[in-house]
Parts: sequence; structure tokens; C-alpha cells
Amino acid sequence: MRSRYFSFLTGLVIIAFLGGCQGPLNNPYPKAERRANVFYASFSERPKHLDPAVAYSSDEYRLIGQIYEPPLQYHYLKRPYTLIPLAAAAMPQVRYFDAKGRPLPADTPPERIAYSDFIITIRPGIRYQPHPAFARDRNGRLLYHRLREEDLKHIERPGDFPVQGTRELTAADFVYQIKRLVHPQLHSPIAGLMQQHIVGLREFAREMERRYRREKPEGFFDLRPYNIAGVKVLGRYRYRIRIRGKYPQFKYWLAMPFFAPMPWEADFFYHQKPLMKRNLTLDWYPVGTGPYMLTENNPNRRMVLVRNPNFHGERYPDDGEPHDRDRGLLRDAGRPLPFIDRVKYILERESIPAWNKFLQGYYEASGIGSDSFDQAIRFGTGGQAELTPRLKAKGIRLQTAVAPSIFYLGFNMLDPVVGGLDEAHRKLRLALSIAIDYEEYIAIFTNGRGIPAQGVLPPGIFGYRSGPAGINPYVYRWENNRAVRKSIDTARKLLAEAGFPQGRDPRTGTPLLLYFDVPGGGPDDKARLNWYRKQFAKLGIQLVVRATDYNRFRDKMRTGNAQIFTWGWNADYPDPENFFFLLYGPNGKVKYGGENAANYANPEFDRLFERMRNMDDTPERQRLIDRLQDIVRRDAPWVFGFHPKNFSLYHSWLHNVKPNLMANNTLKYLRLEPERRDRLRSLWNRPLWWPLAALLLGLVVALIPAWRQYRKRMQATALPD
Repeated sequence: MRSRYFSFLTGLVIIAFLGGCQGPLNNPYPKAERRANVFYASFSERPKHLDPAVAYSSDEYRLIGQIYEPPLQYHYLKRPYTLIPLAAAAMPQVRYFDAKGRPLPADTPPERIAYSDFIITIRPGIRYQPHPAFARDRNGRLLYHRLREEDLKHIERPGDFPVQGTRELTAADFVYQIKRLVHPQLHSPIAGLMQQHIVGLREFAREMERRYRREKPEGFFDLRPYNIAGVKVLGRYRYRIRIRGKYPQFKYWLAMPFFAPMPWEADFFYHQKPLMKRNLTLDWYPVGTGPYMLTENNPNRRMVLVRNPNFHGERYPDDGEPHDRDRGLLRDAGRPLPFIDRVKYILERESIPAWNKFLQGYYEASGIGSDSFDQAIRFGTGGQAELTPRLKAKGIRLQTAVAPSIFYLGFNMLDPVVGGLDEAHRKLRLALSIAIDYEEYIAIFTNGRGIPAQGVLPPGIFGYRSGPAGINPYVYRWENNRAVRKSIDTARKLLAEAGFPQGRDPRTGTPLLLYFDVPGGGPDDKARLNWYRKQFAKLGIQLVVRATDYNRFRDKMRTGNAQIFTWGWNADYPDPENFFFLLYGPNGKVKYGGENAANYANPEFDRLFERMRNMDDTPERQRLIDRLQDIVRRDAPWVFGFHPKNFSLYHSWLHNVKPNLMANNTLKYLRLEPERRDRLRSLWNRPLWWPLAALLLGLVVALIPAWRQYRKRMQATALPD
């Protein structure tokens, strides 16, 4: 009896003790980090490359964008997207030359310019992160450039080396990285494109390939002794890149990690056999000058970024869009960056656990998957997206941003039924443009995450116009301060004028038959394809879906055997040229193997595009863009579908959040309130002890009869004879 009574009291003590524990019991992070300035995020797949010469995907850039610093970056707050200096001291100087090397004035017509020189001056005093590749002994010799297996005992990452070093960033580091774009051991995704533009890069690539095959180096293949004709170091802090012709879009490439600096010491260090055997490479542990450095790379568990103690200093912007100040985005203006000390990316293979941890406060931000959309978003009477009451009560904020992308339905302009620039074919395509209701498509298939496209350009790109000046007048009318799709009767009238009254082929009297070529066509696509059939059926047209595997679909696109298709494009850089080139005749897919999937060719469009493509952003360029938009709206080689809209959620303790879909180095601008986060986590994850107490009490109550029976038996046994 005493034993049971003691156990009962012990249980109550344990409950009281647990109830007095500080912090939620389900916290997945160490107790020491409760109020630490640590940013928590998740990832589902490990990045394949962290070498800036090779990396090119968003999951790779979310890491290396915080580590490497190219010459330029995008202003965090301004729209349209605007380039500003990063490692560079100022925007590049651009000088023009004719074929004989004689200087030309800035207003020279592009066709007369043979070469453009981009002269870049970098900021002095920038230093690399601490790293063993730079460590030297007292005599100035590099310590770790002749490593043996026995030197690597207890070494699992670069930070484990006992001596760390650094040095100043120089112009030669940027030139060295350009050479690496065509390194025989690497396969940079932009190597072919840059060989078309950078003078001498193609010849340099061929020469390095010959030397590499002849020398067959097992480790480091040194590029330093060899030069590119069009790339030259002009001083410790200045270098020049010579481009063929006029190519102002090259400045956007200078904001990508491809053109970030690479110290030769790091390249040499990581090409040592003992390190390569341990997977210690540039693809695993980057070396940069940015605000953060990667100190732990365990893709089966987590990846950790830590503040770079050698960061040269940068300040939060003091200007932006007019409404940024009202939204609190300029409260930290002028303060030194970064604000966050450490960033932890945790592996989450499934979306539901990651979503639940966000709701519990264990991740600072989250996207919205299809499984959780209804929990997070509802639409108001005006169609605007807003948070559900549950998320509002937690202080969670919704941020939306239109992506610099377009998804469209294309017509093969080489097809005899839907192609051609004559009036009849043009009206057929315009009728379909009106009938295919992309407002409905966005509501059904993207949960409202998109806006109907009015032309080629998405918002945020120079040349895009909003309001009544920006609508497609062939498909929409401006009514009650918004764009309204024209009626189906208007579409039917156009179809009749095209020679297909009520959607029937006058030669046969049967419904017009059109073919929709798609890859896949599995169960998940059934609803979407049925929706397209219904859109065509509004006009009496019968749509036949021809589904094939992806390779066969690509072949049909390449040979011009597809009739109608869907396609999309994500901007490489925020310039109108990067969208209008998708309709430039010499980029036709069938004839030239280019990105013009519709095989559209309009001589007037091509002529104006050639004038516009290499112009600076001036009122004259805007006029040309307006004219280009009008031409393609009238010709309708595409049914301009929609621009996707990104929905992101953020907790109330995370500040300075403004989606920037072109920049990849935005972590440095974010600021946390760790104390507020800890307080809300404890509130949201407070343990419920009463069920356990009720269970224990129930057990005690249930044991009372048994105890009484036991006591009676013991007393009966104890009676004297």
C-alpha cells in the first residue's frame, strides 16, 4: 500500500515538474538556441552544385547567393527591377568601338558598334571568408596546398583545419572565374552563350581543351598563365570585358554567381586528391566574400550558414517604392547588414511536416502547397486573396508577387489551319483568345495564384504597362476600372469572319477539328485537358488531345508537327528582350532550333525587335515596346495565358520581407525578433497535462476497490484463531 501511495505521489511530482519546464517540449532545436538570432528554413532535396561556374537552379542559388558576390546585384526594394553595385564600386563603364578599334560616342546606332567594353572597378578592402586555402606560415608559404592523407585526421570540413586565412579580393579573381566558365573539367550551362558574346572566349576554350588533353593533369589544371583576348586585368581593382557588338543585357549577367570572383588558392586547395576523396570540393564548400559562409553541409540532415566575420559591410537601402515606407520596409534604412547571425536549413522530405512546423513557429516562412492551401487562403468578395482567421490570429502575414514568367497557349504558325498572318487565320486565333477563359483557369488550377497576361511582358519588367494602357484591346475591354474579357458572342463573330460560322468547317459541314499536343496526359492532367476541350467547345470547335511522352513531344515541336501546345518561360534577366525574343523570327524552333516555339515570323516585328533589343531603357525604347506588344496582340501567335503569382507566408517576428524574384541574395536584409518568436512558440506549443493527470486519477480511482478488497483479505488472514 505504501508503495502504491508513493508511486502516486511520484507521478504527481513528475507532472508538476514537467509543467514547470520552460519552453515547449516539441521544440526540435537545442535549448541554447531558444532566443538566438538564428533563421530556420527547410529544404526537400540537396543542391547538386555549389560551384558558381556550374550552379544554375533556385535551390542552389538560395545558398551560394549568400556566399558569393558578383559585381552587381538587384536593388532589394525598387521595381521595376534595378541593378546596383555589389562588389563593384560603381556601375560598369561601357565604351563602344568600331571594327578598327576606334572609340564611338554613346549614342552610336547599335549596327555600327563592333565591340563594347565593360570596365568594372571593384571596391577595395573586401576580404574573403576565413578559409584554410589562404592560410600561410611565417614565411608566407601556403600551409595546406600539399596535403597528405595523414594530414586529414579529424578533418571533416574546412573549418576543422587549425589555421584559417584570408586575403583581399582583387580584379584578377573575377577574371579567373570567367576562365573557369570554359574549364575543360567543368560544364558551365552558360559556356556556349558566353562564347558568342565575350571576345576570345571561344578560342580560349579550344586552346584549354587541347592543353588539357595533352597534359592530362590528375589534379589542378592551372588557367592563370593563359589569357582571354577580350578579358584583361587593368589593375588591382579594375578589369575589362570586351563584348561583340552592343549587348546591354550583359550587365544582368554580372549580377549572377557565374561572374562572382573565384580565388585560385581555393580552386587549387580543393583539387588535392586527399580532399577530393572526402568530397571536400568547391561543389560542397564554397569560398566567398558575402555576408555568410557555409560551415556545415550535411544534405541528409541540415546545412548551416554562419555570419562571415570578414564581411566588408553593406547597409540596408534607404529608398524604394513609394509605399515601402508605409509598410515598414525602411525602418532599418542605413543599418549595417546582415541582421541574422546564423541560418539553418533543415531537411524535410515531405511537405506536411514542414507546414505543421511552420504553424508551430519552428520555421520563419513557408510557401503554400496544394495540400495546405485551403487552410491558409480564402478569397474575398472582390476575388482578393486573404489569410484564413486561424492564420490571422497567429499574426502570420501573406506576401504575394507576380513572377517574371509567362505561361501561354501557342499556335504553330507553320500549320495550315491555325497558322498564317492573313486576316482569316488571325481572326481564328483571336476568337480562341477570347474564348479560352484564363481567369477561370487561374481560379480552378492555380488556386487563384496568377494574373491573366495582357501581352508578352510580366509586371516588373521595363516596358510593362498597367491599367487601361496595358490591356490587350483585341481580347479585353476596360470597364469599372478593370480589364474585362470580351463576350463569347464577340468570339463567335470573329470565328464566322474567319470562315468557320458556328465553329463548322464550311467544306465538310462538320465541327472544325483542332489538335492539342501535350506531353504526358496522365490522370493528373485529365481535368485540365477536359477544361481546354470545353473552352474550344464554346465556339463549336472539337479539340482532339494528342498526348505523347516528353521526348516525342519535343520531336514534334522541333519538326513542326504540333498544332496547338502550351509553353512557358521564366526570365533569365529582367529585360524586355528576354521575352520578345521568344517571338523573333530568326529564333524559330523548326527552322533555326531557337526558343520561338510558335515559329512566328512577322517582318515588321523582327525589324522593330532588332532596334529595341540593344537599346537602353529610354522613352524611345518604351515606344518600340508598345508597338511590339500591339503587333503580337493583333497577330495572336499565342493565347496570352497568365503570369504566375507567388504566395508566401511569414511570421510576425520576421521583418523587412519583400519578395524579390530576381535577386538571390536577400537573406542579408531580413531581421528577426528572437524574443518575440520564443514567446509565441511557447504560447502555441503549450503542453496539455490535464489528460495525463486525468488518466492517472482514473487509474487511482480504478485501483481503490481492488485495494479495499486486498485490505479486507489481509485483515481476515490476520484474525486470531
